[in-house]
Amino acid sequence: MPVLGLGVWQMAAGTETEQAVEWALEAGYRLIDTAALYRNEKSVGAALRRSGLPREQVFVTTKLMPAHVRASRELAKSLERLGLDYVDLYLIHWPIPFRNTHVWHELEALQEQGLAREIGVSNFGTDKLASLIRKARRVPAVNQVHFSPFHYRRRLLDYCLEHGIAFEAYSPLEQGRGVRDPTIREVAEHVGRAPAQVLLRWAIQHQAVVIPKSSNRERIRSNAQVFDFELTEDDMRALDALDRTNGGADARG
Repeated sequence: MPVLGLGVWQMAAGTETEQAVEWALEAGYRLIDTAALYRNEKSVGAALRRSGLPREQVFVTTKLMPAHVRASRELAKSLERLGLDYVDLYLIHWPIPFRNTHVWHELEALQEQGLAREIGVSNFGTDKLASLIRKARRVPAVNQVHFSPFHYRRRLLDYCLEHGIAFEAYSPLEQGRGVRDPTIREVAEHVGRAPAQVLLRWAIQHQAVVIPKSSNRERIRSNAQVFDFELTEDDMRALDALDRTNGGADARG
């Protein structure tokens, strides 16, 4: 699973999504994250086909809206919209009371059929992960949650890493608001990088996968330039201190 990807949440189907995915692939991104809820899977698929890249070179994630009854039927619809035979990662988009285990067993079956290479969850805290793992045949490969210096869910991160669950950060830029924070800007000036690059680098140094959302070509390119520098321990501590979750174990709040 690539460490950097493009998230397409809140992107309009059609030109906006297609261009963003094409620009990301041109810039070297090899992870694209969508969901049935986003209503732009068809546009993601169109951009993937136009890229000319071999299927095995692009890691495609989509998500199940768990309110739906049958995961197999919903994945089939997503695959049709994407124009793919399988996805690399299929996630339960958010937990639902009393049904997480049932839905998870459905995803396990889909993985066994080869329709999803890996399966995981999104927005699960430690309590829901622990409950799921107790009854699962396969531990979730990924937990995708809101994660940034302002939402530094340290206990949840530690739990996932201890259990071999990849930790994936959505909204790592806080929907663009994070780049305006004085501490972020101070660290960015210190290391000579853009504030967005600092936010992404912070998450990567905490062993997270990052999927920043942008439909701007230059920002997509800039967000990819995060592998040629490191934040110091002092920089990391300064950013860690921005946390508003008290080192939370929950996935939200």
